[in-house]
Formats: sequence, structure tokens, C-alpha cells
Amino acid sequence: MKYILTAVLPFVAYVLASTYLIETQAILVALITLLVTLWTNELLPLGVVSLLPIILFPSFGIIDTKVTAANYAHPIIYLFLGGFLLAIAVEKTKLHIYIADKILSFFPATSRGMIFSLALTSGLLSSILSNTTTTLLLISIAIFLTSNPQLKMRFALAIAYGASIGGILTPIGTPPNLILLGIMQEHSMEAIPFFTWMMLVAPLVVLMLVIMSFLLSLGVQDVEIEQTMKVEPLDKQQKKVLFVLFSLIALLFVNAPIKPYWDGLGLSESGILLGFGLLLFTPYFHILDWGEDAHKIPYAIMFLFGAGFSIAKAFSSTGLADTLASYLLAMTDMSPLLLIVSVAFLITFATEITSNTALISIMLPVIYSVAEQAGINTTLFMMVATVCASYAFMLPIATAPNAIAMSSGAVHVKDMLRYGIVLNIVGIILIVLMASLFWQHILV
Repeated sequence: MKYILTAVLPFVAYVLASTYLIETQAILVALITLLVTLWTNELLPLGVVSLLPIILFPSFGIIDTKVTAANYAHPIIYLFLGGFLLAIAVEKTKLHIYIADKILSFFPATSRGMIFSLALTSGLLSSILSNTTTTLLLISIAIFLTSNPQLKMRFALAIAYGASIGGILTPIGTPPNLILLGIMQEHSMEAIPFFTWMMLVAPLVVLMLVIMSFLLSLGVQDVEIEQTMKVEPLDKQQKKVLFVLFSLIALLFVNAPIKPYWDGLGLSESGILLGFGLLLFTPYFHILDWGEDAHKIPYAIMFLFGAGFSIAKAFSSTGLADTLASYLLAMTDMSPLLLIVSVAFLITFATEITSNTALISIMLPVIYSVAEQAGINTTLFMMVATVCASYAFMLPIATAPNAIAMSSGAVHVKDMLRYGIVLNIVGIILIVLMASLFWQHILV
């Protein structure tokens, strides 16, 4: 079936697209359908599929090899590389276990207290590390806290949902955030500073974590849990990593401009993250060793970023973004509130059936074109779409944390659907309220 779908879907997409688009644009739609299908059915490894645009786009006359390949060296990719190096150091020194233990110790040893503490731990860690890395680091801890299958399921979902919710707290927490910054840079738009980003999304993150934890604890809120996790005091290597993380956060805050009071340092955030990541290899810290740790870098995810930026470039170069925008311009007759609701619903439920990274790579250029042609706030609508791409909780394919929760064996699809549909709707409502009442006054 995988082979049949991989062969048929791109052909069907080409035939349908040919009715409305010129030849080059129809071919691009077919190629994107092929890539999304391969990402979805995992017929080929993620990294292999993500490198295919370098071959396919020039071969079909979409954009040439030089233009395509340049997207795999986008500055945003090096920002995420620095984040990966920090995540590897945290895992290598087992600092994540220490952090998790300290956060867990603040909460009651009941199922509700444990669910909230796991969600909060996951959310906080995923704001610094990638949500994928955070889920991988914590899921094994969560499923060993109890032998009760119902609690195991809830704990695993708390970790996965917490990572997705907390991943939006910083620009480096999840791939769609970085893709947004990359596309804003491509269009010479003023980037959202690190501090401003956190100020915008922090209320949303807090509300979602509380609501999600309450939802998952319904029916088991009074079950007592014996807390058996014991860790040793911080050792020298863990202290070094903690120092690096706190120094990084401090520098990012100082670097961020706070208009009109502070212009920031003007340093590249990509350079800052990469610099702190490379700092871990230096003789004084000596946390990472290239021969021992370089293979842990998820190069496939970095290639996925490159593919996403290549798709965005192809959308612009072929005029497909503007063409699709012309079809979507009818939406601009709606009030701004209805337009925000429409974008939120479209992205949230579309990303349930495909990679959020691939979807946001495709949709952001379109949303940018629609907003620009309609003369409305482009940054606001792109921000709404980006957050909604991470706030999809119903299916394993929607986000990497969802897939990891399923792979633990503690979660079934019906469980994820039951809780996920509620959180999808709650997320849409809260995002629309935040965008309408708060974000639009800051994102100009």
C-alpha cells in the first residue's frame, strides 16, 4: 500500500493542480506531494527524503541546484545545531534527570500533581532543547513512575503534550518556530526578538499546561504515587553544563532589544547558539568529544530544515505562493477575527495528517502573500499559523512528541484522539484570543 500511495498521490496531485496552475507550479505541487507522502509513510529514511529536493527541483526545472542547496546552509540551521549540541551535553551528563527530579519534588505525590509536574518539566526543558529531544529524554522516566497502565498513558501524554506546548516558548524550541524566523529573514522582515517572543507566548503556554494537566488527571486525580526517583548531587560536569545553559539564556535576554529602552547587543542568535554549543568541546569544559558525540547530532532533522526552506524558496520562485494567495484572497473579505480563526483551524487540523515542519514550510509563504496583498498584519497571521502547527494533539504523525509517546507502548491512538480533539479546540480558542487581544498590539 505504501508503494501504491507513493506512486499514485503525486500523479493525482499533478492532474488536479494542472487544472488551475501553470505547468511548473503543477509539477512543484506533485513533487511536494511526493515528499510529504515519503515523510509520512517512512518508506525512505527521513534524511534521505529531506535531501531529495536537491535532486528533484533542478531536474524538473523548479529552481537550480545552487539555489536549492543554499537552503541547507541557512543561518537558522546553525542556530538549531547549537541547540542540538547543548541537548547532547545535557543527556550525556544526565543533567535532565537531576532537573526533572528537582521539579517533581515540588509537587504532591498524587497522579494530578505528577501529571502537572511532568508536563511542566517537559514544557520548560522543551523551551531550551528541541521538543523531540525533551520527549525522548523524559519519556523513559515517566513510564517507570508507576505500574498502572492508565497512569502510564497519562504520564506519557503529559510529557508529549507538555513538550509541544512548551516548545513554542522560545524561538528554538520547535522546528516551525525556526522556519518562521527563516522566512521572515527571507522577506527582510524584522525578526521577533527572543525576549519579545517569550513575552507573547508565555500566557498561552501557562494556560495550556494547566488545562492539559487537569484534563489528563480527570478520573485519577486522587491516586497516590510513591516517588522513588533518587539522584546524586550535581557533579562537576553537570555544573559546567548548567553554567553554560544559564549563561546562554542570560546572553539571549541581554541581546534582545526592548524598544524603546534597549537596542540589544546586535549579535546573531544563530552565532550565539552555535558558539555556546561549540564551547562544550573546548579544553576547559570538555563536555563533548567530536569522535564520541558527533554521531548523536540529528543531521536528518537539519536536512529536514533545508528541505523546508527549499520548498518555501520554490513556492516563491515559481510564483505558486502568489497564485495560491490569489485564490485565498476571498478570505480577506472576512473580519480580522474570522480570518484568524480560519487560519488557526486550517493549520491545526491540516498538520494532524502530515509533518508540522513540512506543512508550515508550505503554508507560511502562502499566508505571507495573502496578508501582504490584503494589507493586513503579516507577522501576526504567520505567528498564529506557526503556533497552531505545534498545537496538534490528536494523531501520532502530527508532531514528533506525539509519535514518541506512541512508540513507548503506553499510549494507543484512541487515547490520543480522545484527549487530543479537546486540546486542539482549546488551543485554537486560546490562540485566537491571544492574537486578537494581545499579539496584534505588539506584532506590527
